[in-house]
Amino acid sequence: MPYMLISTQIRLETGPTNVGDEFSDPEIMNYLGARKKTYLGNNFSEYQVDDPPRLVLDKLEKIGFRLQTMTGVGQTLVWCLHRE
Repeated sequence: MPYMLISTQIRLETGPTNVGDEFSDPEIMNYLGARKKTYLGNNFSEYQVDDPPRLVLDKLEKIGFRLQTMTGVGQTLVWCLHRE
């Protein structure tokens, strides 16, 4: 799984950070210390960490991920990373 998206709400730059969906690599989620959550009204699960996005990006860089792009979507910040 070479691509990864992480996101956070604009007013929550200090965390939590969403780091994956229910199909994400369990090894990477374990490395990040992510918890799988399902919110009321959603029919899908997502992984979340308490760390701010900057710390998550630092951790992912250590295992070979590189930032491809970053954008804001409404009140959400999204980073796309890739690993060979």
